[in-house]
Amino acid sequence: MKNTKLLLYFAAFQLLISCGDKKKKEETTENQTEQAAIERITVKGTQFYKGDQPYHYVGTNYWYGSLLGAKEGGNRERLAEELDMMKANGIDNLRIMVGAESGEQDYTVTPALQPKQGEYNNNLLDGLDYLLNEMRKRDMRAVLYLTNNWEWSGGMAQYLEWNGKGKLPNPNIPPNTWPQFMEYTKQFHSCEPCMEAFNNHIKFILGRSNAYNNIKYTEDNTIMAWQVANEPRVFTADNEEKFTKWLTNVVALIDELDPNHLISTGSEGKAGSADDIAIFERTHNNPKIDYLTMHTWPKNWGWYDHANAEQTLPKAIDGAISYINEHIQIAQKFSKPIVLEEFGLPRAGESLDKTSSTADRDTFYKAIFERLEQSVKNNEAFAAVNFWGFGGTGKNDPNDGKWDKGEDYTTDPPQEPQGLNSVFASDTSTLTIIKEYNQKLNP
Repeated sequence: MKNTKLLLYFAAFQLLISCGDKKKKEETTENQTEQAAIERITVKGTQFYKGDQPYHYVGTNYWYGSLLGAKEGGNRERLAEELDMMKANGIDNLRIMVGAESGEQDYTVTPALQPKQGEYNNNLLDGLDYLLNEMRKRDMRAVLYLTNNWEWSGGMAQYLEWNGKGKLPNPNIPPNTWPQFMEYTKQFHSCEPCMEAFNNHIKFILGRSNAYNNIKYTEDNTIMAWQVANEPRVFTADNEEKFTKWLTNVVALIDELDPNHLISTGSEGKAGSADDIAIFERTHNNPKIDYLTMHTWPKNWGWYDHANAEQTLPKAIDGAISYINEHIQIAQKFSKPIVLEEFGLPRAGESLDKTSSTADRDTFYKAIFERLEQSVKNNEAFAAVNFWGFGGTGKNDPNDGKWDKGEDYTTDPPQEPQGLNSVFASDTSTLTIIKEYNQKLNP
């Protein structure tokens, strides 16, 4: 009798194991099937491909997406609404920040994904998972940058402070200056513990699996590319050797950890290369860098003055197109695509009021999009753009542009007036142009 009971228990146990294995196999098969429907972005020569079709896009910067995705302190309703809105306008490529560092200073992103070196905010990790899963449902693609050259999210300067290089001289807080900040941050490329800590961050993020779909980040086709940083700069010509060694090592690490995804650097191009296109070419002469990037900011670079818009807007457009053309030549030489992944222009009079005119911005955007369309028709290396940036339904105070803790993010980083370069949901003329060119690029 006892033996009979034991046999029955054993049979029941085996059945449970069998059912469990079957369920796991079904879940694995389901994930594989879903992944097959989300085609990986690849590079062939100077072109991106989604599956076997060329992939060109007018995408956007949406660095704060994972903050909206957080369970606590996020806004998942806003996130869903904005993702749907972007998708409806053909915007399916989002450039996103993989969290901030520290988050303790004024004018910086808070909360931070990494409040202390090597320690992570699980709520924000969950927010990144949630964002990627929601994008996956909508067949959207993410370009994820892993740190920042600038102070507004902590970035490289914060690693320096964490590793004994003195207090981060935030240039937004007097008496600190921008030259002082840049000289401080240049130390990153020779700070061994800083670079090691950043490498550990890369290993941690690339080793993650998404809590909402159990797909490893390294196998998730929602991710188009890993990007080393937002605007990594050589700073000065004498730092080129250290910068290039660091950049080469990071690219090699990402490639080793994840052979499935594209790699880019996040460089501004010439502007981030001591204003020397030859330095940009040398630092990016690397077969493991899959595509090149460039950024252009006419207002910041003195080409555009809102107080004299009629005279300076043509200069801004000419300057931007010349800058693009200069970088296309390098991309053609390397036989790689290049993306203009940051560009923007303020509203009339640099107003923060959502009802103010975007006519100059629309004209500027259209000139950029026309150059992209021409490149696609001529099979040039200029393959895509990400405008800066999508503020969606975010609320801002037109009378006080400063971002304060707890207020909406509007895609303009916290050290800049909120709404300065944002494309809001109410900017119908701009969104109409974006949708028009997305349809032209993807007939």
